[in-house]
Amino acid sequence: MATLLEIQNLHTRFYTQGRVIKAVDGVSYGIDEGETLAVVGESGCGKSVTALSIMGLIPWPPGRITEGQVLYRGQDLLSMNAEQVRQIRGKEISMVFQEPMTSLNPVLTIERQLTETVESHVSLTKKAARQRAVEVLTQVGISDPERRLSQYPHQFSGGMRQRVMIAMALICNPNLILADEPTTALDVTIQAQILELMKELSKQYGAAMILITHNLGIVARYADRVNVMYAGRIIERSTAREIYGNPKHPYTLGLLNSVPRLDETVKKKLVPIEGQPPDLGADTPGCRFLPRCRLGDPQTCGGEFPPLIEVSPGHWSACFKFDQVGKVAS
Repeated sequence: MATLLEIQNLHTRFYTQGRVIKAVDGVSYGIDEGETLAVVGESGCGKSVTALSIMGLIPWPPGRITEGQVLYRGQDLLSMNAEQVRQIRGKEISMVFQEPMTSLNPVLTIERQLTETVESHVSLTKKAARQRAVEVLTQVGISDPERRLSQYPHQFSGGMRQRVMIAMALICNPNLILADEPTTALDVTIQAQILELMKELSKQYGAAMILITHNLGIVARYADRVNVMYAGRIIERSTAREIYGNPKHPYTLGLLNSVPRLDETVKKKLVPIEGQPPDLGADTPGCRFLPRCRLGDPQTCGGEFPPLIEVSPGHWSACFKFDQVGKVAS
């Protein structure tokens, strides 16, 4: 498959109260056409900021992309002017935001919020745009779409609002969908419905999807490949099967050990990752996971940040002791 999007050495900074917060610190990865790529990690590790950087939605002040490239089909989105980015954003690359109640405009009808995008990008008449809105609402499982178009976001449940957000992302038939924690505020039953819907529609439209989440259960079921982020950097990447079966970074192992497994016959106690994520505004030498790592030692891991190296075909890890991961408890 051809590479659809490639991020190269992306740096995003936030300048606040005399400090520089390195929210994204040299992230590089790519996604192929039709692929589902998961980006996982704790809150605050840079997952959402990376997605917003791709979309050109980092607000200044206080945020700024200071370095790197975001190549969409060979074109650098970061070097484009605002109008060029607007032609791609929403039409070819769309985003499902984390919290629909704050992402949907409370004073506009669902119809206006859906048709505005398609009228702008596809140049449809109001009648054709409305028909397209009815079509996508039907596809995302909203009953009686003709009537519900005239309603406002507060008249929808959380699950229905999330379906509306997905409909907004799909209405222009994008090539890439960025789904930022699309099921965070939903109960587990609705979560499963939404994720199955997104996977099905992604296949139907042939769209690639970057799924941003901290839920490793989601990753196991829906992702082809996985990027694990920690403190603004990618620290491990491989296929979902390889990440689950043979993790090569202590942080990834810690994430896996903190999630209950239903397929195990012997019940095991969950093992949390001790300590707190690092301060992204501090210039700490060495591996940023060192203070929380049971494998690391200051002599080996405290000098420089371990580079992301290929430890086996298609499996990359940023750990000096990757060959010891799994031999001891995380």
